[in-house]
Amino acid sequence: MAAATIASPATAEAAAGSDTDSGPWAALKGRIKSHYDLLSDYYYSLWGEHIHHGYFTSDPSDTKEDAQRRLISLLLERSQLPSSSTVLDVGCGVGGTSRYLAREHACQVTGVTISSKQVEIARRLSADEAAKLGAEPGEEEHGYISIPPGKVRFIELDAEKMGDYFEGSAGREARFDGVWISEAMSHLPHKQLFFDNAFKLLKDGGGGKLVVADWFKAEGLGEAEMEADIKPIEEGMLLPPLCTISEYVKHAETAGFKVFAEPLDISESVKRTWDISLSLIQNPSLWMLAIAAGRDIISFLRAFQAMRRGYKNETFKYAVIAFEKV
Repeated sequence: MAAATIASPATAEAAAGSDTDSGPWAALKGRIKSHYDLLSDYYYSLWGEHIHHGYFTSDPSDTKEDAQRRLISLLLERSQLPSSSTVLDVGCGVGGTSRYLAREHACQVTGVTISSKQVEIARRLSADEAAKLGAEPGEEEHGYISIPPGKVRFIELDAEKMGDYFEGSAGREARFDGVWISEAMSHLPHKQLFFDNAFKLLKDGGGGKLVVADWFKAEGLGEAEMEADIKPIEEGMLLPPLCTISEYVKHAETAGFKVFAEPLDISESVKRTWDISLSLIQNPSLWMLAIAAGRDIISFLRAFQAMRRGYKNETFKYAVIAFEKV
């Protein structure tokens, strides 16, 4: 639940989205940045370091923390991302997944987020964890923090500019073994730009993985279903129009990817996330903040019911997909 540009000239979307700093999408990105700058401390205090869905078992005592880690494990299993990989974690939130990949999978992870507040929290939490693990204090070269056996760093960056940023700063040396994006692509207005950039930033020679977990609308929805279920989610969660799973696959194939692990719909296993979320947001201080902050935050909190309704009606989907650069 956290918040990708060199485009393929062959796509109309890329041409339309070449200027990502102007127009209505720029205003939306500004609202997203403000949202996470304002609420990330609350997210962390209420939800923990993994600000994303949990992959729950049938056991009613299953904890959200176990379920969140289980979702990461599922993505690793589906993608077969090798240990000790260099990974770009797009929409990294407060760095929970980045630290997990470093600690449990020996990865060297660069996390990017549009929120300066999330970068601040991610760096602080990483430094604290490094100290607990007995790592040497202080930052390493290029801003990495040691989370043995791996390491992490965090950068404030609009994900739609990641191609220019990493190619411009270090060229081919900045390429990655894996690009990881969990519940962040749904925030991005120009999906094809993200897939094009992800393809470019993966190392040449085959085997590079794009690991995706995201929110989708179901295929073939009618106008009434869109109005009742999907639009309240889009408006409350600050999303451009949601895509279907098949649209992501088409974008990836246009960029040059091959499907490595077929899309897996895990909606039934993650929907308990919103039962827990609704119980957590009963905190009066959060609603006082929402009232003071204005319409966007109130709409966001009210959208929790829309998320539950979408899952119940099977109009809203959650799926994981792994792609490969061959």
